[in-house]
Parts: sequence; C-alpha cells; structure tokens
Amino acid sequence: MTETVISGMPRNAYVSEKEPAGDAGFGHPRDLPWPAVAGETECLYVGLCVKRSKMVFHGGVARELDSGDLVVAVGARGELPFDQDFAVFRISFDFLGVSRRSLHRLAETHVSGGSGIASLVSQFLGVLVGEEFRHSEINRRLAVNAVDLIAALVSELVEDDDSDEELVREQTLGRIKAYIVENLMDPGISPESIARAHYISVRYLHKLFQNEGVTVSSLIRELRLDACRRELRMSLNRRRTVAAVAQSWGFISSSHFSRVFRQAYGVSPREWQSSGREA
Repeated sequence: MTETVISGMPRNAYVSEKEPAGDAGFGHPRDLPWPAVAGETECLYVGLCVKRSKMVFHGGVARELDSGDLVVAVGARGELPFDQDFAVFRISFDFLGVSRRSLHRLAETHVSGGSGIASLVSQFLGVLVGEEFRHSEINRRLAVNAVDLIAALVSELVEDDDSDEELVREQTLGRIKAYIVENLMDPGISPESIARAHYISVRYLHKLFQNEGVTVSSLIRELRLDACRRELRMSLNRRRTVAAVAQSWGFISSSHFSRVFRQAYGVSPREWQSSGREA
C-alpha cells in the first residue's frame, strides 16, 4: 500500500465525529457525478472517514484515521475495507483522466484530509454527506466539482507513465472533435455538454486540448465561423440574411457574430456576402 500524508492546515470542519444516522447509507457507495455512467465500467472508490477509527488494509496493516481523512481504493466493492465509519463514493475511471494501469497501481492509499487538494475533496464530500446526498441541482453541481477535485488529487497520487496513454488520448480527442462537427449547429453545445456526452469531466476535456493550440470554445467558434463564411458566399442567390445564417450555425447574437467574424476575416459578414469572394 502507498501512503500519502498531507498536513499543515486545519482539519476538515464539515465532518463531525458523531455517529452517522442509521439511514444515511454509510459504507454503501454513492455514484459521482449524477447521473453515473451507465453500463459496466471500472471505478475508483473514495472513502471519507466520518469518525476517528482504525482501519485494517489489505496485508493486515492497521492505521489510525482521523475524521476527514480519505482512503482511495480500486477493486471490487466486496474486497474493499470500508465499514460504517466511512461515507463511500464511487467514480468511473472515465472521469479521472488517468490511465487504468496507473489507477490499478494505486491500490489502497490513505490520504490525510488536513490540507491542499485532499482538504478540498474532504470538505466537498463532507457537504454532500451533510446534505444526506439529495439529488438536487445544487448538489449535482457540487458533485461535479468534487469529481474534478478527486481527479486532481488522483493525479498527485499516481505517476501516469502508461505507454498507451497517448493513444487513448488521441482516440478520445478524435471522437470529441467529430462530435463537435456533428453538433455544430446546436446553440447549446459547450465544454460542459461535450464532457457530459463523453462521460468525462470538464477538467479532463480541457486537458485533452492543452497541446492542440486551441481551446474547446475557440474550436467551436472557429468551425462555426468557417461554416458561416462558406454559407454566406453561397447564400447570395438564396437571399438569406446574415442573421439567419448566423443563427443556423449556433450563433445566438447577431451583433456578437458580426464582431467575431470581422475579427477573424477583416470584413463584416455583410461585406463578405456581397463581395463575391470565393469561400
């Protein structure tokens, strides 16, 4: 087992050491975020210690855990050492942006919840537990943020040197770019909707684009502008208005479209439409 201890900041104030309520579901995994990924998928389990206790890890090693400490584990639910002193959360590997090989090497890791990212994770999970895990819109947003924080914590705990990680990244990026092209006319497409459609976090989506020289939002805007540029050149004979073309390609505001079009091409959309230039 690997042990990582982060110390130096005040102990998590969101988790009390009182006995959990009998109907709180402690010890049973709760899926993050909501809704969870459908179907069979490998998962990471994060246990939040809700009262000071002793935990026996695989191999018979016993450790004292304080309220607010975290235990990160991978494996079948029945094999994990969590008990009623833990609120257990389950996150699909797909949300974490770390290779499966590295996650499996993580095994069982005890992390002090006293500072840094671990403290933030502990506090977020503590809030969800305190809210009795109600599936409200506010708690859904907290759950998404908690997953992003857990992903950041996991990245600190593992050294991701998987040889096939680059291939996985390229394949995922290719699927996302194809999805953007297919849904370019949808005004609701956004980093959040793209991440949700591919069962990844927004944080991991942005990570995929770090070496692309363009952000997700910039790519969407560039592709839309290029589509509008071509459409406007062809639309002269069809007498479609600039506003209609912009709206058909997902631009809600005509003034915003005109501004970004001029910034990109040096002329207004109307000037381009009437100029007779080749697309």
